[in-house]
Amino acid sequence: MKTLIQCDFDGTITEDDASFYLLDAYAEGDWRSILKEYKEGRITVGEFNTRAFAMIKADESTLLSKLDENVRVRPGFRELLDYCAYRGFRFVIVSNGLQFYVEAILRALGVNGIEAHAATNAFERDGVRVQYVAPDGTVLQDGFKEAYMKLYLSEGYRVVYVGNGTSDSYASRHAHVVFATGDLLTYYLRHGLPCIPFDDLTEVVNGLTKL
Repeated sequence: MKTLIQCDFDGTITEDDASFYLLDAYAEGDWRSILKEYKEGRITVGEFNTRAFAMIKADESTLLSKLDENVRVRPGFRELLDYCAYRGFRFVIVSNGLQFYVEAILRALGVNGIEAHAATNAFERDGVRVQYVAPDGTVLQDGFKEAYMKLYLSEGYRVVYVGNGTSDSYASRHAHVVFATGDLLTYYLRHGLPCIPFDDLTEVVNGLTKL
């Protein structure tokens, strides 16, 4: 069976959430109160990012310079990419983060040609406009990761999911194999669901060798 790795970005490939650095540094307002609403399940991830990033009036180059100072990549990322290439596994990033910084961080690492899907963004005078667009072109407020998961399953892939957050919980439950850390690991343990824990991405590589 052909295999696809669906991998989260913020907190999975990176050690922390890059969008939080940007919001802490540049949001003109109490974005964390909106985050609280999202974590309590009162709003969707789409509404959270739409409202929170509208508070940022800085331009793209300013935001990227902040990430250069703060973002660290989880150990083992290059090894994971190399192993997927060796095994012929399709590696895809599907992230609730923003496309501009996902692409910029990958470029800074010298990583090219990686398929990455994230929120589209436009820098406007009244803030950063954010949208989630499904594979079929539908604009979503929620279920972005699930939409890609369903696409890959419909294409006949054995899907391996790698993630760290509560936003990964629903999409990952459709995967054949799940590697989990952080809040996603807590979710799987709490619900008695099977997963493979990891701290760094070399452990994911080790797990993939057994598939």
